[in-house]
Order: sequence, then structure tokens, then C-alpha cells
Amino acid sequence: MRECISVHIGQAGIQMGNSCWELYCLEHGFLPDGTISGSTPADSSFGTFFSETRAGKFVPRAVFIDLEPTVVDQIRNGHYRQLYHPEQLISGKEDAANNYARGHYTIGKEIVDSVLDRMRKMTDQCTGLQGFLIFHSFGGGTGSGFTSLLMERLSVDYGKKSKLEFSVYPAPRCPLLWWSPTTLS
Repeated sequence: MRECISVHIGQAGIQMGNSCWELYCLEHGFLPDGTISGSTPADSSFGTFFSETRAGKFVPRAVFIDLEPTVVDQIRNGHYRQLYHPEQLISGKEDAANNYARGHYTIGKEIVDSVLDRMRKMTDQCTGLQGFLIFHSFGGGTGSGFTSLLMERLSVDYGKKSKLEFSVYPAPRCPLLWWSPTTLS
């Protein structure tokens, strides 16, 4: 089997991931709790992105990561909450405040080892890991800084495995933060 592990980082990555996994479930006939809507899947291609549990549920080969819990909590409480194993949803307690350095050097370093440990457990369950699909944004501290830190560590641990990034760039005319006159005084 050729497996891929999806990694969804920061608000943009998690929101892209939430939409992607909803579509993957619809395409393969899985219900929001990971069970099959019919008797069997149409084909075995789902094995690239899903693993089957002993209970017969199908769980995404994915990790959702944010340095603060708000967006990950939307997954934990959302319509597809039963699709994911709780260990796949990783969040810290403090956000990177749109600061690359906080995501890479300070707050990100606090959780990178637990993220890599969870990813290692997922890769151990693969028979033919092809690589990683990384969803993130270049704006914000988690999407930029933490992704950079994680990519460095993935290069050390999984050197020749493919690492494909699906990135969102900030728009040049839309600031990352909206300031009102009251916040500037």
C-alpha cells in the first residue's frame, strides 16, 4: 500500500483540512463517524489516506496542529468529530500572535516533539509511506514559523520521503491584522 500522511497546520491549514476530509469521506462513502455508508468501499484507493481500526472504522491519516486551541476545538466539536482519534488533534495553549519567531523558536518548540511523536506512530502503521501533504499558510506565526520548524525536523527524520506543501499566501491588499483607531492609542 502507498500511504500519505496529511499535516494541517495553523488556522488556514486546519480549515483546508476540514474541507478536504469532508470531501474525501463523501468520495469514498464514509459517514462522519468513519463507518461505511454501504456494505464495502467502492475500491481500495481509500487506504492511501485512511487507516482501518479494529472496530472497522476508517480514520484519516492526518494530524491537525495549532499553537492555540480555538480552531482545533472547532474540529473536536464539529460534525466530523468522531472521524478523528483525539491524539490527531494537537493544540497548545498560547498562539504565535502572527509572529514567525514565536511559531519557530519559542512556542512551537514546546509542542514539536509531541507532534513528531504522533506522526512517528502514524508512519509506523504504514507499510509503504510515500510522504507527507502539508497544508498551511505563509501568514501567521503557526502557519509560517511552526511549519518551518516542523519541515526541518521532518527532513532529518524522513529525509527522502516526499513533502508536498499546499500553501495559502496573504493577499497584498488585506492586512493580517485589522486595527481600529481605539487600539492604536
